[in-house]
Amino acid sequence: MLLKKIKTMREKKRAQGLITGIVSGVIGLVVLVIVGFVIVQTLNDASLLTAGTAEKSAADNLTANLSDGIDRVAEKIPTVLKIAAVVLLLGALVFLVAQARRMGFFTGTGQGSL
Repeated sequence: MLLKKIKTMREKKRAQGLITGIVSGVIGLVVLVIVGFVIVQTLNDASLLTAGTAEKSAADNLTANLSDGIDRVAEKIPTVLKIAAVVLLLGALVFLVAQARRMGFFTGTGQGSL
């Protein structure tokens, strides 16, 4: 009985760890994007990146490349979130089936087994 409780607690921790990891990853990505924009904009506004025509062009290219990179990442975020949602749903389904088996829903006559 105690062993079953320990196994159940471990499975719950694994599910929570998966959710926490996904949420932390998304939040970390958003924070890094915002920090990147702030740094580039601050350096550009303070004219620290510009001293001449070549440097001005380099600063503009840096800003454009960062914006382009963010656009590319932003296009992929919905796909990553969809994959994460599917993984979470499959995990929940596996967890529910395991719980149902422990409770005895798949035992008895005439039901078959999974």
